[in-house]
Amino acid sequence: MKKFFILLGGWLLSSLAINAQSIPFTDAAVLFSGGGNNGTARFNAMSGAFGALGGDMSAGDVNPAGLAIFKNSSASVTFGLRNTDINTSFHGTNVSNNDNYFNITQAGGVMVFDNSGSPYWKKIALGFNYSLARDFENNYIVRGNSGISEFNSDPFLNNDSDPNNDIFYNNVDGQFFGNTTNGQNEKFTFSLAAQYNEKFYLGFSVVAHSLDFFQNALFEESNNDGNGNLLDASLLQQLNTFGEGVGFSLGFIAKPTQEVRFGVAYETPVWYNLTDQFAEDLEIQVSNDNQLFVETQDISVFDYKLTTPSRLTGSFAYIIGKEGLISFDYTYKNYTNTKLKPNNDFVNENEFFTNGLKNTSTFNVGAEWRLDNVSLRGGYHYEQTPFEDSIDSDNINGYSFGIGFKFKGNIKLDLAYQNSTNTDVYRFLDLDGVEPAELDITNDKFTATLVIGL
Repeated sequence: MKKFFILLGGWLLSSLAINAQSIPFTDAAVLFSGGGNNGTARFNAMSGAFGALGGDMSAGDVNPAGLAIFKNSSASVTFGLRNTDINTSFHGTNVSNNDNYFNITQAGGVMVFDNSGSPYWKKIALGFNYSLARDFENNYIVRGNSGISEFNSDPFLNNDSDPNNDIFYNNVDGQFFGNTTNGQNEKFTFSLAAQYNEKFYLGFSVVAHSLDFFQNALFEESNNDGNGNLLDASLLQQLNTFGEGVGFSLGFIAKPTQEVRFGVAYETPVWYNLTDQFAEDLEIQVSNDNQLFVETQDISVFDYKLTTPSRLTGSFAYIIGKEGLISFDYTYKNYTNTKLKPNNDFVNENEFFTNGLKNTSTFNVGAEWRLDNVSLRGGYHYEQTPFEDSIDSDNINGYSFGIGFKFKGNIKLDLAYQNSTNTDVYRFLDLDGVEPAELDITNDKFTATLVIGL
């Protein structure tokens, strides 16, 4: 389970001890380390099981050796529509949230240089691919009543010199939390791949990332003191994280027979240089003296470095003549090696990565069957959550299917649908006796890819 809280500074820290709602460094590091099956429609329809297959621009993101599978130069662009349902539950109150998001999720091309006359190096491929490694766009609200107040102290009367004037608003009338996130982690992959004789393929990639994450977290609470006096509080926190990162990947594919392929790929950590900009505003309205208390924190800026987990993928594919194929990928990620720097500023966070996270396994299975110029596809995806205190439903389960059409002039149109489900929690009130909000998340993705042979 993920826990989200941060402490405010200044008057609030000493007088109200308020917990913040924006994402802390530990969970941001996990969020920025993850990714989804965002690629071409063919890739998505087969749940990303392309490590031993190649021959697709997004396959090169899994295993760069896959670019050498291309027979001819090619280019593709992919458009994606995501529908997200987030059902929240907080102390017996349920809220349904639904939103749609549209993006260009992939664009790239590969140039193939044939050298079939050579007895050794048969082919060289140069590729560039843009992909949406992570889409941060989400929006949901939480409503309910925990019965335990966060803002229970009068900011005016309780700070004078006479304790007889103190008023406490311990009776909760209602609580509200709204969380909006935006931004993207964009991935730019530059690849070189080659075919050696008829059985081996090698590849190398330089991977650049451009990250921009924005969160708008709003908490509102209405309380009373039991004597008709009311307190309404509103805390708004805004976080913007942005920066760049770089990593590398190596891949190998072996084809011992015409039917069987094996693949192995290693992706290094991504080394990010990031900047956080954080601001907050607090308003407290009390009815007994009809005054409005306002506190605003100016934007604070903090620079730091993030090292994400490395990734190792093993793949197998079986080709059924020209009619079809089945493929399988297994990916291992060592989340316990996640690091934040400078080390002196992140002692607790780095200790959490070691003890509070676990290394994860991901399984991708895909299949394709061809009927003349039409291809039918399907797949299954399972991804473990990296949090040690998680439950089984926090793991991501998903399925996919799609169809591809081949036209004259080396033009293809691919369509795909993906569905994934998981649960999560968001602890926007870190108080004893207050349960976190429970999230039930369903993502439906639709993608369309235009492929042009060159």
